[in-house]
Amino acid sequence: MPVIITEMNRSECLGLLSSQRLGRLACCLDGQPYVVPVTFASDGNYLYGFSLTGKKIEWMRTNPRVCLQVDEFAGHGEWRSVIVDGKFEELPDRMGWKHARDHAWSLLSQHANWWEPGGLKPADENPTPHVFYRIIIENLTGRKSVTEPD
Repeated sequence: MPVIITEMNRSECLGLLSSQRLGRLACCLDGQPYVVPVTFASDGNYLYGFSLTGKKIEWMRTNPRVCLQVDEFAGHGEWRSVIVDGKFEELPDRMGWKHARDHAWSLLSQHANWWEPGGLKPADENPTPHVFYRIIIENLTGRKSVTEPD
């Protein structure tokens, strides 16, 4: 059976983002890329996440330009993949950010273990403060494959 690859429209891209919880977040500092798995929740304009402070957060604070990749494999040559280009925005625990933080928490907490992997560090590391953040979706692209009958 032949496989056809097509572009996904914005609605299809947003649909995949809303159905998935795990993505690969890329950030960059001084020309060095860094990619890490993250859990997220989507509301159409933003992707919300949670993390302890560390390399990812420090790099995004310095350079807020990020990219997130999400995919889904259905088997038999069928898959979908979306790439989000966006901008990191921290949701600090202070006045003016309460609504955004509460919204992030409400979306993320709808799923069991929503704080993993961002809320976990290796056992030998000291705990660090947690951070709620969002990625402002600036551009979406997606592709999908479809198996056509012979």
